[in-house]
Amino acid sequence: MRLTPAALLLALACLMPVAANADAYADFVFAVKFNDAPAVQEFLQRGMDVNSVEEYRGESMLMTALRNKSMRVVDLLLQVPDLNINARAKNGDTALMVASFLGNADAVRKIIARGAEVNQPGWTALHYAAANGSVEAIALLLEHHAYIDTESPNKTTPLMMATRFGKLDAARLLIGEGADLTLKNDLGMTALDFAKESQHGDLTELLQQSLAAQKK
Repeated sequence: MRLTPAALLLALACLMPVAANADAYADFVFAVKFNDAPAVQEFLQRGMDVNSVEEYRGESMLMTALRNKSMRVVDLLLQVPDLNINARAKNGDTALMVASFLGNADAVRKIIARGAEVNQPGWTALHYAAANGSVEAIALLLEHHAYIDTESPNKTTPLMMATRFGKLDAARLLIGEGADLTLKNDLGMTALDFAKESQHGDLTELLQQSLAAQKK
């Protein structure tokens, strides 16, 4: 069926707002990624949703800004009242988890102050901070009552993450704060087993000494 000229014009007119919105969204994401806070502010004032998500990871604009080290944009977004600070990406990550994974302690502090949930079922910000080895981020999370022996879906603890990735200072802090060295994951592995498997001699020694001290 052939469209009349009038019908064709009407169809094109209906498509124009969609295209315009798509272009605005793309420009918004670009501004977020490249730390253009004034442009982001303008988009928000024009009605762009602060809780928009990028398509690939399904992450919020706050997470996108964090990944791209767009800290002026991060600070701006954290001031928006409608921001969903606990929004989750497709993989379940939150902004606090992303900041912790990146070892961005300043962002961790600000996101917690904005009301982010520190504890949650499954993988947590503390797991990610331990994997990164960020002592400052770990200390901040513990200060705000992060559960030190929180277990991932396969029962991996933050201490296991620190030892798996060779983060000696992070492991030392977690042990000093009372992390349980005897816990096992679904494969029956302890933090010491992770250290041995990854051939981290300094961590192996630390864990062996800590276990021996506990038995005295």
